[in-house]
Amino acid sequence: MMGEFEVEAVRRVISSGWITQGPEVAAFEKEFAHFVDAKHACAVSSCTAALHLALLAVGVKPGDEVITVSHSFIATANSIRYCGATPVFVDIEPSTFNIDPSLIEEAISEKTRAILCVHQMGMPCDLKEILALSRRYSIPLIEDAACAIGSEILLNERWERIGKPHGCIACFSFHPRKVITTGDGGMLTTNNPEWDKKFRLWRQHGMDVSDTVRHESKKIVFESYTELGFNYRMTDLQAALGRQQIKRLPKIIEDRRRLAKRYKALLREVPGIRCQEEPPWAKSNWQSFCIHLPADCKQRELMQAMLDEGVVTRRGIMCAHREPPYLNGQRTSLPQSEQAQDRSILLPIYSGMTDEEQDKVIETLKSCIRRISIKK
Repeated sequence: MMGEFEVEAVRRVISSGWITQGPEVAAFEKEFAHFVDAKHACAVSSCTAALHLALLAVGVKPGDEVITVSHSFIATANSIRYCGATPVFVDIEPSTFNIDPSLIEEAISEKTRAILCVHQMGMPCDLKEILALSRRYSIPLIEDAACAIGSEILLNERWERIGKPHGCIACFSFHPRKVITTGDGGMLTTNNPEWDKKFRLWRQHGMDVSDTVRHESKKIVFESYTELGFNYRMTDLQAALGRQQIKRLPKIIEDRRRLAKRYKALLREVPGIRCQEEPPWAKSNWQSFCIHLPADCKQRELMQAMLDEGVVTRRGIMCAHREPPYLNGQRTSLPQSEQAQDRSILLPIYSGMTDEEQDKVIETLKSCIRRISIKK
C-alpha cells in the first residue's frame, strides 16, 4: 500500500540533494528499532545481505554448518553458502510450515556454528523451544524474519514483536511482496553494539569513515578500508519510503489479520482444505495466506483453473534442497517440506482487499475444485 505520502517523501529527498545512504537511513533505523524494541537496527540493501552479515557476525566461516530449513526462499540457504558454510536442512511442522524444533538437536554436530530459523510467511516459529536449544548448546540463533515485520510472540507472559530480537540477530525484508516495502532493502536488529558496528562497517566496503561524515567535515578526511566489506547500503530514497510505510504498518496488519480470520471462516465450508495454523502463543502478520489442498486436487491444475477465472495464486513455498545447487548434500528426507511445496497454494491477501474480492477468491476456489473433481 502506497500513496501521496510516499510520493512526497521521495520528492523531499530528491530536492535535498542527498539520495544515497544518509540522514533518512539513520532516521529509518531509529524508527524501526523503536517499533520492534531493539537496541540497534542497521539498514542494508536486502534481507539476503542482512542474513549474510548476520552469519558473518556470529562467526560462520568456511567448513562450518548452519541448521535451517529447506522450506524457504532460496536466499536463506544461499546466505549460508556465501560464508563458505553448509546448510543442514531439517523438516518443518505441517501445521505451521515452520521449523520443527524437535528435529534440531539431532542435526547438531561439532561443525554447527549457528541455527537460522525462519518465521515462514510471517508466522512466528517456536522460539521458546529453539532458544532453549540455542542456549543449551551455546549455538547462536539468527532469525530470518524476512516476512515477519509486525508479527508477535508470547514469551515470558508478554507479547513481544518479532525483531526484538529474541535470538542474536533478526533480519527483515522490504521487498515489494512483503507487508511494507522500500522497493527492496533489508534490516538487521540486535542488542549487541559490537555486531551493529560490524554491520555498519561491512555494508560500506569496510570504510572506516562514512561518506556522510566526510562530506560534513570542515577538514580534509581520508578514509581507510580496514577489512573486506560489501556494497550493501540502503539509499535515502528507499529509507524515505520505509519511514512512511512503517507509519502505515499497524493499519496494514489490522487489515491482514481481519482478512485471515475471514478466510478461515469461509474455508470451513471447503472439504479437505487445511489452513496454516496460528499457535496460541503467536500472532502472525499474515504476510501470506497458505492453504493445504485436498488429497485429490493437483496444485498446478487448480492454480491454472483459478488463473483462467482471473484469480492469481502462488505455489507453496519452495524447497532449496530440490534446486540444482543443493541437490547432493541433504542428509535426511524432508517429507513435510516437500508436501508443503507440492500440496499448498497461497491465496491473495493484501491491505485494502474488499470482502467482495475475498468472496470471489473463495467462490473461484470452490468452483475450480468441483470442476477438477468432476473430471476425475
